[in-house]
Amino acid sequence: MNLQSADRQLLGESLSECILRTGHILYEPGDVIQRCYFPCGPSVASFMVMLEDGNAVETAMIGREGAVGGIVSSGHLPAFARTGVLHGGPFLSIATSDLERAKERSPSISRLFARYADCLLAQVFQSVACNANHMIEQRAAKWLCAAVARTGSNEITMKQEQLASIMGVGRSYVSRVVGRFKALDLITVRRGVIKVTDAESLKGLACQCNMLVERHFETVLAGTYPTAADRFRRAV
Repeated sequence: MNLQSADRQLLGESLSECILRTGHILYEPGDVIQRCYFPCGPSVASFMVMLEDGNAVETAMIGREGAVGGIVSSGHLPAFARTGVLHGGPFLSIATSDLERAKERSPSISRLFARYADCLLAQVFQSVACNANHMIEQRAAKWLCAAVARTGSNEITMKQEQLASIMGVGRSYVSRVVGRFKALDLITVRRGVIKVTDAESLKGLACQCNMLVERHFETVLAGTYPTAADRFRRAV
């Protein structure tokens, strides 16, 4: 998220840096949220809704454009979804109480987080519509493209079982889609890693949901969403 220098200084005394590993859980459902986290660089977090059968379905992927932890609720309320680190790396962290004091002192910080809350809600809305209407192949291509855009790397550390769980589908469906992507020379797969070898062609198979979310970010918070063109060029 972009901040002006004065606002960065205001937050600077309360921000701390940390390195979080892939798979680290920030909050479980029901946990009281006491800290807000900002992914930096290639770091990515995600919101996962827990289902009755024990599976967890992803509702939003958060990279350097955003933050997790009390964004909509202003913190100090229980988490609804599991929030975890999808791609490990550096994060900035701040106590939600310090963040709320900063919002009170700086109207621009308050407006920034209000705008981001709107963008995050739009991302969740689009995810719901996508899961209900688009084919698994489109959704898988969309997800892989989003992961490349967020991390800046064409290698995604993930097993097919994890991708199936994130998408809320059976492993057999994902295996067929992965097999088709491999046959088209869009990806290669080795143990625990999916490598995107033709990002532009993969993007062509994806639904338009990433583009719609990016467009909303650009309208509400210009310059914060990962630039797809730059990221895809890096990945090819």
